[in-house]
Amino acid sequence: MKKKCLATVLAALLAGVSLAGCTVGKTQEVAELEPEVIKESEEPEHRIVTLRVWSEEANFDLLTKMIESFQEEYAGQAEFDIRLEASSDASTKDDFLADVHNGPDVFPFADDQLSAMVAAGAIAPVDNAEEVRAANLEDAAAAASVNGVLYGYPMTADNGYFMYYDKNYFTQEDVKTLDGMLAVAEAEEKQITMDWSSGWYLYSFFGNTGMEFGVNEDGVTNYCSWNTTEGAVKGTDIAQAMLSIAASPSFKNCGDEEFLSGVRNGSVIAGVSGAWNAMEIKNAWGADYGAVKLPSYTCAGQQIQMASFKGYKMMGVNEYSKEKEWAFRLADWFTNEENQTLRFAERNQGPSNIKAAASDAVHKVPAIQAVIAQAEFGRLQRVGNSYWDACSSFGQIMADHNPNQTDLQELMDTLVKGITASVVQ
Repeated sequence: MKKKCLATVLAALLAGVSLAGCTVGKTQEVAELEPEVIKESEEPEHRIVTLRVWSEEANFDLLTKMIESFQEEYAGQAEFDIRLEASSDASTKDDFLADVHNGPDVFPFADDQLSAMVAAGAIAPVDNAEEVRAANLEDAAAAASVNGVLYGYPMTADNGYFMYYDKNYFTQEDVKTLDGMLAVAEAEEKQITMDWSSGWYLYSFFGNTGMEFGVNEDGVTNYCSWNTTEGAVKGTDIAQAMLSIAASPSFKNCGDEEFLSGVRNGSVIAGVSGAWNAMEIKNAWGADYGAVKLPSYTCAGQQIQMASFKGYKMMGVNEYSKEKEWAFRLADWFTNEENQTLRFAERNQGPSNIKAAASDAVHKVPAIQAVIAQAEFGRLQRVGNSYWDACSSFGQIMADHNPNQTDLQELMDTLVKGITASVVQ
């Protein structure tokens, strides 16, 4: 009864309304309670805010520093219990959508995973969208958006690939063409690597040919004309160009693990990869570490600039987070200018924040400058699932020199049939 009357009295006082219905006795009771109420308001008890954050283990030390500064920034507003949980950025979408309601509050992911999470209603729109857009590169904000709505907090702008090379062997003129690079490698009896088993890299040969490729409006299936028999560059021209490259004794089809192993033992002097390997390359090649945009390659009697998928990484907030307001603040904190600068300093990851990306330190990193240079010839990765297996199979056949001597047009038709399939076969 005392608390109820107290609440009524305080509400009335705040509203500037006198209470005619309260007795003197009850007013006295209120007066006796006031010192206790005032004391409680001066020293509020903070509730505990629990947040779960996914991250690759390699970033744990970095994120721990960011979490500590976040807690300092908001000290006095809440008690925090922020937990890091190991995950793979590459599989965030699949792992998250498998159990959204028990998923993390804040999570990192690559831009190509965004559409599926938006379609599932699993990711929350950014609450301070205009502020975030203004702080980041235009392309990064676009990659974090679906139908004009910003869903991700841009974090890095280096999720693409380019050509690493050992400056002890190649001149700046050599690295302009793949023919020139292979000639040098052959003379030195060394190798140049690229992963043809991955559709991510295989796109390089098709992107700047004028042929059509993309995901349909359903967001699931693809359209593709890579088997065209018309135009200055035909589908079979690209197949023949790839076979010519594969025929070089200095070309090696392999993934990152073999690429890095070759860099360390000296057998590999160049290779197509991304900024995530920059520290390894720098440690191996030292002052001879070089990185440039992808070279051109010979196709149908002309030089065609190799294309690429470009990408961005970002932080997202679970639509079903029980602490969504604090999750928004933490995601924003992880990706602000100061922490993107810290991420670059400690992990050599290229910032998407405009001010952080403009620093002299960023401009001195060859890998990041190569990403920026290659971006002119890249496109965002927006593909349906059937793309990957079809490209992997085709790329392996090319790397193996078309072992069954299958007609090239038949190979291109099979590739396109697989890419445009309604379901993964």
